[in-house]
Amino acid sequence: MDGFSGIGKILIFFGLIMIAAGIFLYFGEKFGLGKLPGDIYYKKGDFTFYFPIVTSIVISIILTIVLNIFFRK
Repeated sequence: MDGFSGIGKILIFFGLIMIAAGIFLYFGEKFGLGKLPGDIYYKKGDFTFYFPIVTSIVISIILTIVLNIFFRK
């Protein structure tokens, strides 16, 4: 049964990541995420294209810092 405890820890970790991502997506717009300068937004008629490049960079930097704090050896 030792093999299952490792899988259980992995599932809990990914579950916490999913909860954090859900909270971030739900409340992110209130803090200005998704509408940062540099995000690409193009609308013409019925066509809308949105690519949040700067928001993606900010999220990447924040995740890099947080994961380095938790998983530093």
